[in-house]
Amino acid sequence: MKTVLACLCLALLPVLAHAQPATPATPSAVADPGLASQLGADERGMRQYMLVILKTGPTPLADGPQRSAMFAGHFANMQRLAAAGQLAVAGPFTDKGDWRGLFILAVSSQAEAEALVATDPVIAQGEMVAEYHPLYASAALMAVNATHLRIAPQ
Repeated sequence: MKTVLACLCLALLPVLAHAQPATPATPSAVADPGLASQLGADERGMRQYMLVILKTGPTPLADGPQRSAMFAGHFANMQRLAAAGQLAVAGPFTDKGDWRGLFILAVSSQAEAEALVATDPVIAQGEMVAEYHPLYASAALMAVNATHLRIAPQ
């Protein structure tokens, strides 16, 4: 029995040697402080956002010129918010359910998010409604739009 216990202890020694401490270590200095500052990162490389889920609204428009104009305004609004550094990520859900799309807004409060979302024609015309959720995520999301512009068709 002592031999089995000794073998088990020896086998677990490498695992125990690499175990994480019970309390998280203080974050070390970031690799690129300038980039961290530019992206609004905190000491962990994270930042606060507001996740906005866009759902089917009470007054969807039928296909036609009015709907096309509304969605042209929706895309123009997203470009404006992205250029202003307020929209980190946006995109549609593709499963054709009631959840239509999402925004990840670089704001610190729901009130700020609501004010930005209210400028979107799909919200103003009732095509969609918004649901808000605070999100703490990587500040690197702020670099998505610049990267997208480099890889998207011109």
